Amino acid sequence: MKILVCVKRVPFTGGKMVLAPDRTALETRHLGFTISPHEECGVEEAVDAMALGIDRAIHLKTDGSEWDGEATAAAIVGAIRADEEASGPFDLIFAGNESADAGGYQVGLRVAYALGRPCATGLKGVKVEGSSVRCEQDTGTGRDVYVLPLPAVVTVKEGLNLPRYPSVPGRMRAARKPMTTLNRPERAEQNLRLVELSVPGGPGRQTKLLGSGASAAPAVVETLKEIGVV
Repeated sequence: MKILVCVKRVPFTGGKMVLAPDRTALETRHLGFTISPHEECGVEEAVDAMALGIDRAIHLKTDGSEWDGEATAAAIVGAIRADEEASGPFDLIFAGNESADAGGYQVGLRVAYALGRPCATGLKGVKVEGSSVRCEQDTGTGRDVYVLPLPAVVTVKEGLNLPRYPSVPGRMRAARKPMTTLNRPERAEQNLRLVELSVPGGPGRQTKLLGSGASAAPAVVETLKEIGVV
């Protein structure tokens, strides 16, 4: 079986986000990067990462600016078609349900539509059964089950599995795996325009001066009663 996993480099989700001076991008000089959590699960499900045992990789290298879902999907589809012409079709294509930075929810669906292949999204269960793939979608009160004929495209969510971390020997082997780099693939026209980014404000702190010394004790007691502590 031939499996492809689409991954995107995103800033560490726990890192502090600082905007660039023009407020249209993140300041990335001091940020660490990783794979989106949903995509890590796709990688694990396919047993597919450079340091975990994949055969090869295709790196779509851009100028670093954020592409919308339509342009991103077009670049991926172009790379898939070129690869399939050379070495045959992929049986299954994995993508994250959404990326950890832009969160567009579009790329996997657009890739499937462009390739004319069935697609199921937001999956918490994926199992290949002969010439089809069983897809499980968590509904909160149960699971919806879809069975798609192969070849197919699926987008998966965090919690599908527990991704492993690459070992040191695995990282060394990964350095010897073939990687094709496509510098600045042809970019489709973007229909979304970024106007400005903003960092959401925190809850803030509320301070109430109750007094000082022993005279503040009754006010402290009343405040504790108000919030239900005593």
